Formats: sequence, structure tokens, C-alpha cells
Amino acid sequence: MAVIFDLVVQGAQMALVLVLAPLLTGIVRLVKARLMGRRGPSPIQPYRDLMRLLRKEAVLAENASWLFRVTPYVVFASIWVAASLVPTFATGLIFSWSADLIAIVALLGSARFFLALAGMDVGTSFGGIGSSREMMIASLAEPAMLMIVFAVALLAGSTQLSTVAAVLQQPEVGLRVTLALALVAMVIVAIAENARIPVDNPATHLELTMVHEAMVLEYSGRHLAMIEAGAFLKLLLYVSLIACVFLPFGLAPSGAGPAAYALALLVYLAKLLGGGVLLALFETSIAKMRVFRVPEYLGVALMLGLLGVMLLFVSRSL
Repeated sequence: MAVIFDLVVQGAQMALVLVLAPLLTGIVRLVKARLMGRRGPSPIQPYRDLMRLLRKEAVLAENASWLFRVTPYVVFASIWVAASLVPTFATGLIFSWSADLIAIVALLGSARFFLALAGMDVGTSFGGIGSSREMMIASLAEPAMLMIVFAVALLAGSTQLSTVAAVLQQPEVGLRVTLALALVAMVIVAIAENARIPVDNPATHLELTMVHEAMVLEYSGRHLAMIEAGAFLKLLLYVSLIACVFLPFGLAPSGAGPAAYALALLVYLAKLLGGGVLLALFETSIAKMRVFRVPEYLGVALMLGLLGVMLLFVSRSL
């Protein structure tokens, strides 16, 4: 009976991230519009967009290969699995042994790799530009992410997210300079990975600046719906990851009852709302940078992660 209950809780987490991902994007769009003095779309508009795309027929280029057709499903599945592994409202779930930070980085890297290949598959100029820019960003974002993982792992003694959350919840950890540096670096990487301002603007299709949108211009119908759903899940993944590692309070422990899970779910929803509002505030208060300034931007995250690792070797109290 306990195994069945654990499977139900794990399945609930997988369904939860899938349901909440479009809502988080809708909240960000609504808050940004209100801050700019506009009425803005409804928070449930992303759901309507996905349903509209799913009802449309997918139009394929004549020279599109099997890779172009398979990529949307691979990208969606990889990001959904990664988002489902991050503890949202509970730790120690039945699949928590696989919720490893390095595994999550690998899943996101696989999704990025397939999407970049699909952008070049049809042979359009926009797709090639977007893929090359995506790889340029990835070449700096992934090392920075790994430095953050090493800093957190050295502090917690593990890369397993449930263990990391449990260790960082202890009062003995306290306030650490390393955690502060890793948090700032994680926010920088999350903004770049999700193609948000100042790295990219997901609301425009300006060919001189777009990165993610350039790779998916040839997609339509259900294929575009899968890619858009993957983008929604990726944003929720990074917000959940920041909440799990740096704000681990409110997580229900392993074997907790339904009441504890319900309370932890409310705390998680509050974290998502706070993350969405902060992202909207940040994007409305800063301008988009030039593409060639992005390496400098991500270099800051890489140096902060490296500095956090070095501080732990110099003094374990930092």
C-alpha cells in the first residue's frame, strides 16, 4: 500500500509541473503587461494557445528529415522528465534517487542539442543563425551550471536534490557566501537558458536578435505545441530548482501524510508566484543587450560559480 501511495505522489508531481508550467508563463506575461500600463492577456492564455496549436495540422518542409519530425517530442519529453525530477512540494519520492543535478543538466543539454540540429535541418538561414547562437550560449551556460552544481555538491556532500534540500534546511548551514554567489549565478544561467530579457526577447521575431525563436520558425501545429510546452516547462524547472536548492523551506519529508503534502503544495505555489512576479519586474526594468555581449554576461555566472567553489576550499565556513 505504501508503494502505491508513493507512486501516486510521484505521478502527482509529474502532472503538477505539466499543468502549472503554462500558468507560470501566463502570470509573467500578465504582470509585465500591468507594469507597462497595459491590460495584458489572461493568465490561462498559454493553455488556449497550446490547444489551438494542437488542433492545427503540422506543415513540414519538403526537405525535412526524420530528425525534424522527432525533435519536438524528444525536447518535450527530456524537459518534462527533468522538471519532474526536481522536488517541488516533497522530497524523498520514489524516483528521487534519479533526481541528480548532473542528470538534469544532461537532459537539458540533450534537448538543446536536438533543437539546434532541427534548426539546421531544413537549411534556412534563420535556423542556422539561431542554432549557432544557441550553441554559443550553451558553451558558456553549461560550464557555469556545472560550477554551480560543484559548489552546492561540495557544501551538501551530494548532487542528489533531495539530499541537497535536506542538508540546506539544517540551521547549521546558515548564511553562506558560497550560496549567495551560486544563487546569483543560477539566476543568470536561468535567464539565458530560457531566452529571457536581457539575453533574448521571447515576444519578438526580430531576425537580428532572436535565438530560440529562430530555431523553431519552421515548426507549426502539434510540433510547435510540443516545443512551446517544453519552453514553459523549462521556465518552471529553473524556478523550481532555485526554490529547491536555495529556498528549501516548506518541502514535505519522505513518508509525510496528505495534510503535509497539501501544505507543502501551497508553499510551492507561493514560491512559483513569487518567482514569476520577480522575473516580470526584472524584465521590465532592464533592456535587451546585444548578442555579442552575452558571453560577457554568462562569464559573470561562470566566475561566480568558480569563486564559490574556491571559497569552499579556502574555508568550509564560507
